[in-house]
Amino acid sequence: MTQASGNERQRSGRGFASMDPEKQRAISSKGGRAAHRSGNAHEFDSQQAREAGRLGGRARAANARRRMQAENQPTAH
Repeated sequence: MTQASGNERQRSGRGFASMDPEKQRAISSKGGRAAHRSGNAHEFDSQQAREAGRLGGRARAANARRRMQAENQPTAH
């Protein structure tokens, strides 16, 4: 990576994030298939999926409540 002036960072053009999206998908797909073959991939059963959905819904609702409370707070001038 080359030096950049100030707080700017210059990109090196290396690594997964700089790849073409199609090439990223191909590499990710290979990794997913390998994980399934080796038994390391996690597959949700219906109970786990239900629990994950419920927790996600709770988190979203809690965030919405916090935003509403923050918006309704009077601001001091």
